[in-house]
Amino acid sequence: MPVVEVHQLRKAYRRRGRRGLPSRERRSALDGLDLVVADGGVHGFLGPNGSGKTTTLRILLGLVRADAGEVRLLDNAVPAGLDRVVGGVGALIEAPQFFPVFTGRRNLELLAGVAGLPRQRVAEVLSQVGLAGRADDRVKAYSLGMRQRLGIAAALLKRPRLLVLDEPTNGLDPAGMREVRELLRSLGRRGVTVLLSSHLLAEVEQVCDAVTIVANGRTVVSGSVREVLASASGGGRLRVVVEHAAQAAAVLRAGGLAVTEDAGALLVTGAEDPATVSRLLGEQGLWLRELQPEHVDLEDAFLALTGAATEGVR
Repeated sequence: MPVVEVHQLRKAYRRRGRRGLPSRERRSALDGLDLVVADGGVHGFLGPNGSGKTTTLRILLGLVRADAGEVRLLDNAVPAGLDRVVGGVGALIEAPQFFPVFTGRRNLELLAGVAGLPRQRVAEVLSQVGLAGRADDRVKAYSLGMRQRLGIAAALLKRPRLLVLDEPTNGLDPAGMREVRELLRSLGRRGVTVLLSSHLLAEVEQVCDAVTIVANGRTVVSGSVREVLASASGGGRLRVVVEHAAQAAAVLRAGGLAVTEDAGALLVTGAEDPATVSRLLGEQGLWLRELQPEHVDLEDAFLALTGAATEGVR
């Protein structure tokens, strides 16, 4: 049974009119979005700014009510059954909020007390996120990255079955990002399902087992990272270097392959087996100088699938 199931989710907000007052005009944030997150592992949730990611996460957690659609969390309808599953869900949505004059440890002890959790759990999660050495410093002395780690620690207090994280590496230095990446991998291996929203595509590619990309409030593609990369590259793209490029391109197109020219090379898609390219060219006396698969990373896939500029990602 999937941990998260979202079907045809819709949500619109009233636009601001003159003097900041709501107008009758409505802006669609979600327009039939679908999302399925399997049990276990790390699932990336990506989309351009304004694509509906944060709205979706807030609906999942009962913080916003959807206009239409079906939402199930740990096999319970949301929001009707949220009280039955909230104990198994940890979340960090947007910037975490803590009492700045209290220590990191004291903040977590207060949260643990409200949730009825043992105090020793506080020390465990502080160690997990690398804050054991600064646990007794006041939060107002924490850097932004340290506050993010404290937020993740708070989300882990309940030993959640599902962990929902919105930009968890915000403000972290490279070492801190690596620590969080390793933590998320470890949680995924231990059976915790992590739903991760992030704009750091290289980080997502390294840590995620599956990914869903959304744009304009709709799902563009969803699947394993390998499947998503393949879909963006048309099932795999080959870089071909041959002496008579124009003649070779004509031969490959006649063989049913898509060909574009790039800096003296041919980029070929549609060939399930590279041997198809060498056979088609060889039959016409055209011999390869170079034939290699072209690597498509998650950033390339994202831009190809959404048409978004890099600075528009969040």
